[in-house]
Amino acid sequence: MSKPKPKVIFPVLLSFFVVSFVDLVGTGVDELRQNSNTPEYLLQLIPFVAFIWFFLLSVPAGIWQAKIGKKKVLNVAILITAIGLFVPILGNNLPVILVAFSLLGIGNTIMQVSANPLLVDVVQDNKASSFLSLSQFIKSLGSMIGPFVAAVVGPFLANLFNYEGEGLWRYGLYLFGFISLLSFFWLSMTKIEEKSEKEEKVSITSCFKLLSNRYIALMVLGIFAVVGIDVALNSNIGTFLNLKIGVDEEMAKYGKSVYFFAKMLGTFAGAIILMKWNPRKILGISSVLAIIAVIALSITSNEVLAWILVGIISLGVSNIFPLIYSITVGDYPTRSNEISGLMMMAISGGAFFPFLVGLTMDYRVNGGLLLILGLLVFILFLGKINPRK
Repeated sequence: MSKPKPKVIFPVLLSFFVVSFVDLVGTGVDELRQNSNTPEYLLQLIPFVAFIWFFLLSVPAGIWQAKIGKKKVLNVAILITAIGLFVPILGNNLPVILVAFSLLGIGNTIMQVSANPLLVDVVQDNKASSFLSLSQFIKSLGSMIGPFVAAVVGPFLANLFNYEGEGLWRYGLYLFGFISLLSFFWLSMTKIEEKSEKEEKVSITSCFKLLSNRYIALMVLGIFAVVGIDVALNSNIGTFLNLKIGVDEEMAKYGKSVYFFAKMLGTFAGAIILMKWNPRKILGISSVLAIIAVIALSITSNEVLAWILVGIISLGVSNIFPLIYSITVGDYPTRSNEISGLMMMAISGGAFFPFLVGLTMDYRVNGGLLLILGLLVFILFLGKINPRK
C-alpha cells in the first residue's frame, strides 16, 4: 500500500476521540452518587447499559458494515453518539442518564466495530499495530480529560448560559456532542477507499462459526478479559484506594484520572515502539509488567507507592487491546469484518467484570485484584499460542 495521506487518516483518528466519550460512565456514576439518593447498586446500571450493547450488536454491526461499507457505518455510529450526548438536556436523573448512556453504548459499539478495521484500511499493513496504538492514545486522551470537562468546563459553560440548576456537569456532555457532530461532518466529506475483501458472504452464522477456531476464540476471550480489567479498574480503583490504603474518598476519585493519564502515555509509547518491535513480544512484556504491579498493589500499604502502581498497571494494560486485535486480524486478514464483530462483542466484558470485581472486594479488599491477576495471566498465555493450531 502507498504511504497513507494525513487528510484521510485524521478524520478516522478523530472518531477514536469520540469513542472515548463512553468512558464518562465513571463520571456519570460519581455525579449521580453526589447529587441524588440513588442506591449504589442501581448506579452500576450506568456502565451496564453502556457496555451490554457490545454483546448484543457487535456481530450484526460487523455484518452490516460488510454490506454497506465501514465509513458509512462509522458515520451513523458517530451521529447516534452525538444524540446520546444531548439527551441529558431532559434532566439530571437516573432514567435520563440511562437513556443517554444506552445511546452512547450503541454508538460506541458500532463505532469500534467499524473504526478499527477502517483505520487498518487507510494505513500501511506493517504500521497497523502502531496506528491502532495511536488510536488508543487518542481514546485515552479523551478518557483522561472527560472527568475534567464534566467537573470544570461543564459548570463554566453552564454559567455562560446563566444556568444555575443541578447537573452542571451535563454541559460538558453537550460540548462533546458538538465535537461528535464535527467528526461526523469531517468524515462525511472525506473520500476513503476501503480495501476489498475476497471472503465468503458474512453472516451471523459465519461470524460465530469462526469461534470453532481455537486461536480466534481465545483471542476474542482476551479482548473480553482486557476490557473487563480496564472498566473494572475505572469503576473500582477509587474504592480500592479508599478501603485498602485509606486515601480520602474525594481524593480517591482521582484514581481513574491517574489510570487514564498513564494509559495515555502507554498508548503513545506503544505507537512508537510498535513501529519496530514484534507485537507478540510487546504483548508478553505488557502482561508481565501489569501482573507484577497488581501483585505489588495487593500487598502494599504505602499511599504513594499505591498511586504509582495504579499508573504502572495502566501502562501494562494500555496496549493489550490493539495488540490482540492487530495480531488476530494480521493472522486472518480476509476475515476482518467477522473478527471485528466478534472482538467488539467481547468488549461486553466491561459490562460484567465491574460487578464481579466490586462483589469480590466486598468480601475481601484484595479480592478484585486477585480476579484481575487471573485475567492477566490468561492474557500472557495468548502471546504463546500458535495461530494455525
